[in-house]
Amino acid sequence: MRYITFLSLLLLFTSCKKGTDKTQTDQPEPILTTAQIIANAHGIEHWNKVSKIEFTFNTSRGARSWSWEPKTQNVVMISKGDTIAYNRTKVDSTSIGADRAFINDKYWFLAPYQLVWDKGTTISEPKKEMAPISNVEMNKITLTYPNEGGYTPGDAYDFYFGDDFIIKEWIFRRGNSEEPSLMTTWEDYEDFHGMKISKKHRNAKDDWTLYFTGIDITVQ
Repeated sequence: MRYITFLSLLLLFTSCKKGTDKTQTDQPEPILTTAQIIANAHGIEHWNKVSKIEFTFNTSRGARSWSWEPKTQNVVMISKGDTIAYNRTKVDSTSIGADRAFINDKYWFLAPYQLVWDKGTTISEPKKEMAPISNVEMNKITLTYPNEGGYTPGDAYDFYFGDDFIIKEWIFRRGNSEEPSLMTTWEDYEDFHGMKISKKHRNAKDDWTLYFTGIDITVQ
């Protein structure tokens, strides 16, 4: 009797284990969108470790230096000798100008991540197309923002990227116009704690450059 009981329990355990293994094996792998693959290629999986980012946004018009704590949303802007500190959850009339500038500068800094962060957007299916500056065939997706909400509603961005899913060029089209408002390269990449940041963008004539200096990313 004891032998029969033991054998019954053994068969029951084996049956349960096989059922568990089958459930785990049958779990389908998640299907990633092109936007998610691009964000992953630029190291977005390391973002949750970031506690503070500092960078300076530079163009021929001047520079703005930023200190941002993503987890608390505390932001400090230094521009033309003025310092404005605010929290992004409490933007008011005294900080809305700084916040508008922050959104612009952060977008240039982290656009590959904005592809998956921003809600309510439309992203096209990828296709092959000649990149506007290099005239090299690349992959292209178009990101379009809704016509309401945000500081620049209705804008569109065409992202050109290689088979490694790293962004090489882009076109900005204000209000989703057919004609480009601005097109630039994405170059001079540097790895910061696994996150790939493009530090330089230049136009087709190479007479306009946007670049980042003083980059410091603190991780926990």
